[in-house]
Amino acid sequence: MSDWLIPDWPAPAQVKACVTTRAGGVSLAPFDSLNLGDHVEDSLEAVLENRRRLTDAFDIHPAWLRQVHGIRVVEADPSHTAEADGSWTSTPGIACTSMTADCLPALFCNRAGTRVAAAHAGWRGLAAGVLEAAVESLGAEPADVLVWLGPAIGPQAFEVGPEVREAFVQQLPITAQAFVPSTRPGKFMANIYQLARLRLAARGITAVYGGGFCTVNDPRFFSYRRSPRTGRFASLIWLER
Repeated sequence: MSDWLIPDWPAPAQVKACVTTRAGGVSLAPFDSLNLGDHVEDSLEAVLENRRRLTDAFDIHPAWLRQVHGIRVVEADPSHTAEADGSWTSTPGIACTSMTADCLPALFCNRAGTRVAAAHAGWRGLAAGVLEAAVESLGAEPADVLVWLGPAIGPQAFEVGPEVREAFVQQLPITAQAFVPSTRPGKFMANIYQLARLRLAARGITAVYGGGFCTVNDPRFFSYRRSPRTGRFASLIWLER
């Protein structure tokens, strides 16, 4: 698992995090090889083996979610697959988990290192407030929140229609700067990392790290826009036992 990512951010020592890549699993093409999504027509046996490898690598209990592009954030529970797009925990060894393949995974912790959270943010969830909901789940003041933005579709690949731009700008006018006209008339190129930072800043949260990836152009990651029939990688955060 040497090519998995370990976030570089000033989180407390007891806060651990990881982002998986396509490498290290048993799934066959087009899900090769470490597909962790059980909803993409991959072999269930392969997905379960991939998840076992992840669990064993860190001795953690991931709490998987049925993600629906909403803003519900629940307490992480490895024994139950909740329908939600975020989770939080204060229990060591339980990993809050976000599965993505272009959408934005965001990891959160408080500066005390007593609670962590993870969120899955496509543009709909981002505009609806899933990051803000994850922040609320920490129960911390804005100055005490740290955020790390994981691999997502980059600004050179994320073409959207005017309705997407309007969904953000009508709530927060400054987000207009995260959209530039595309070469196609009426379309825009959106910077999902900038949108996340601007929305978090509007809540007083400026300790935001990560970003700068592009899942579409980086073959280490699954990308739905690059190949609609594909797997999912995971971004996880937990408290050390």
